[in-house]
Amino acid sequence: MSNSNEKPRSLYDKRVSQARIVRRVVFFCVLGLLIVGTILGISSYYYLKNALGPIDEESPEEIQVTIPIGSTANQIGTILEEEGLVRNGTLFRYYVRYKNESGFQAGEYNLSTSMTLDELISELKEGRVLEEPELVFTIPEGRWLEDVAVMIANSTGHAVEDIQAVLSDREYVEALIDQYPMLTEEILNESIRHPLEGYVFPAQYEFMVEDPSIKDIIEAMLNRTQTVVDELSSEIAESGYTIHEILTLASIIEREAKTSEDRYKISGVLHDRLESDMPLQVDPTVAYAIGEHRYMTSLTDLKIDSPYNTYRYKGIPVGPIANPGKDSIQAAVRPERTGALFFYARVNGEVIYSETYEEHNRVHQQYRQEWIDAESQGELEEEQENE
Repeated sequence: MSNSNEKPRSLYDKRVSQARIVRRVVFFCVLGLLIVGTILGISSYYYLKNALGPIDEESPEEIQVTIPIGSTANQIGTILEEEGLVRNGTLFRYYVRYKNESGFQAGEYNLSTSMTLDELISELKEGRVLEEPELVFTIPEGRWLEDVAVMIANSTGHAVEDIQAVLSDREYVEALIDQYPMLTEEILNESIRHPLEGYVFPAQYEFMVEDPSIKDIIEAMLNRTQTVVDELSSEIAESGYTIHEILTLASIIEREAKTSEDRYKISGVLHDRLESDMPLQVDPTVAYAIGEHRYMTSLTDLKIDSPYNTYRYKGIPVGPIANPGKDSIQAAVRPERTGALFFYARVNGEVIYSETYEEHNRVHQQYRQEWIDAESQGELEEEQENE
């Protein structure tokens, strides 16, 4: 009888002992993780504090730095690191993005190694170009890349054919993909008419030399787009769409809307249609597919077999159909949902939104004659020339 009582007790003691061992193991594992976590936390804190602080507060050195026109935060960070003003150029870029800083100015700066990262950022937003630019020209929003090439040619000594050759040079475009984070293999799709369509930023450009190279001009424009993309990077990531797709949507918005208010509402319609698995059915994509600047499309036009034709193919087109400005790019990631699935743009720029196809069709029938009259009188061609 005593033996049978001792056996269960022995088993119980054994289990208690094992439980104690397990608890000790768990305790020391947790303790180890806490110690490692604390060490990493303290190390990260001091690393960041050191990285954000001045390079040499005790014996500051003044360094003259040139920030070229159109420089991105990434390029500015590289310049500052090379000049010994920051410890890590990449950290500068991420810090700028975290602080949502922008508006850096090109020019000559006298910067000191005693400056913190915040002080450097503040200084770089106050600079001014010391020289008068030798060449100034403006690219309006919403133009096709072919039109942009003509505008550059008209403002410089470069021939249109030479500009177009550089823009379509596959080897050059592939090199640009390595240089600009916003550019991906998506732009090399053989169905895309121009790989850099949508990436050439519309703005005023100033150059310190009278005859900048074609590549210098193109890259100044790409720099501006990259800056905008960097500013919106977190919103683009949250949108569920790629940068290429967002710029494609932005190009459609740019071609459809004349006011900032309508850009965000039209973006809402496009997003709702995409999420409802409806075709976008926007006329500017058909005009781009045809290769002609048209404000009116026929039933025959709507049937054209092109990956740009949003009447024939669902989803976002294969690539941008124009070069959008910042407001349209922002609208593409900040859609204003109104419940409308349809919109109609009148000749005078007014946009009418409808929730049902029946409503939209009534609006279409009511105002279609405006477009017919305007086109027959040549007003649309004149408007295109004056934009």
